[in-house]
Amino acid sequence: MSRKYFVKFVSEPRNDTIKTIVGVACTARAIEEGHDVSVFFAAAGTRLLDPAYIEELNKEMGEGSTMVSDMMGSITDNATLYCSFASVKATLGHSEGDGALIVPDERIEWSGPPGVIKLSSASEVQLVY
Repeated sequence: MSRKYFVKFVSEPRNDTIKTIVGVACTARAIEEGHDVSVFFAAAGTRLLDPAYIEELNKEMGEGSTMVSDMMGSITDNATLYCSFASVKATLGHSEGDGALIVPDERIEWSGPPGVIKLSSASEVQLVY
């Protein structure tokens, strides 16, 4: 039975790297199981859209590992993505259209608190990391 999942990455992933990897793994698993998954990246959680940071997380899993980038590839290819543009600018210093994220800007719905409220209201399951 497919369910509607809303996953929000908002915490500073550098404060708890393993928790962040668990969040990415749970999100990828929900997709793998066929659920309808929406992911919102906000505040410092936008760091997960930075290719250099994903490489840091890969190294956390072991030298030569691509585990995190593989899971993030599944997420960016199969989930509906939302992001706070202001958070990307504040956290990563990038502007929309820079092409600096792990996913093209046109694959992201840019939103803020109204999007979070709408997505959380429509979901059946919510996960926050």
